[in-house]
Amino acid sequence: MQTTNEQPLERAFLEQCPAVLWTAGADGAFYEIYGDPSGIFGRTAEELRGQTPQAALDQTADGSEKWAGRFARVLAGEIVMLRERRGNSTWDVTLFPIRQNGHISHLGGMAHESAPWSTAEQELRHTVLSALRAQEFERKMASQFLHDSVGQNLTALGLQLDLIRMDLEPTSPEIGARIIEIQKMLETMMEEVREYSYELNPSTVERAGLRPALDRLTSRIRQRFPGTVRVNADPSLKLDPKIASALFHIAQEAVQNAVQHAGCSAIEIAVKSTRKGAILEVRDNGRGFDPGDVLGVRRGLGLLSMEHYAAQAGFELTITSNREGGTLVRAGQ
Repeated sequence: MQTTNEQPLERAFLEQCPAVLWTAGADGAFYEIYGDPSGIFGRTAEELRGQTPQAALDQTADGSEKWAGRFARVLAGEIVMLRERRGNSTWDVTLFPIRQNGHISHLGGMAHESAPWSTAEQELRHTVLSALRAQEFERKMASQFLHDSVGQNLTALGLQLDLIRMDLEPTSPEIGARIIEIQKMLETMMEEVREYSYELNPSTVERAGLRPALDRLTSRIRQRFPGTVRVNADPSLKLDPKIASALFHIAQEAVQNAVQHAGCSAIEIAVKSTRKGAILEVRDNGRGFDPGDVLGVRRGLGLLSMEHYAAQAGFELTITSNREGGTLVRAGQ
């Protein structure tokens, strides 16, 4: 069946379809392209046709390297479903292998621009962020209770035991020795309460500073992480308390994600100063992932939390990752 101008219906459908459609050969080079691919690739069809992602796209982990890795996965037989954000637009992308005579000869791609966020997704996002804000308030109240009530009462108890020991030690040395043992247990308990209070309180970094807060974070992580954790931050760097707090929370979520999911042996936290302001980088050497992969990656609470803190501080948050080279989380102005 043909259209009135004798153009084959199949070609008319492909050329007039609102989605972007393309094929690529076994070498990964773009072959046929229908629609305007500039929204998803930043290049016109003429610039892409006959070129591999490495040759046609920006030489960055977010450009050529990322798309080349995706094409390689598809040519190996995998179906890849992605959600790519470009400015205020969201693209739903599907990549799939094309088989001829039982062998994969090409790959196919489809990309459709959707609304920035569907209504249901936006409502869910607001619900999660509201829960995060409520959690921050509850953590702050729990920290304040531990510090002001439990901590101070334990301190007062320790002083009372000290007075009792001084009264009884001259006549009952053995009781004095027992009181000293109790005081040591009490000191351990007080230190644990103090540490937990610091960990709970979202404003701790605002009082102590970013570098001390990062040092405390890495100290806690080393207790359950067998690899190495390093902090490289300029101690003379002066930051607004709210900016420092946001950077700390992003670092905390990135480190926890690396420990729990990456299977890495090394994590590095760096805070650098630029003309625009401070930049945080958290890098690991573990199993990377494709941040846009809808099937293979769960947008868990950690990622939403990082996005939440970055948005609050006006940061740009980028996550660069691949399956061989680990993950880099970067946040800055």
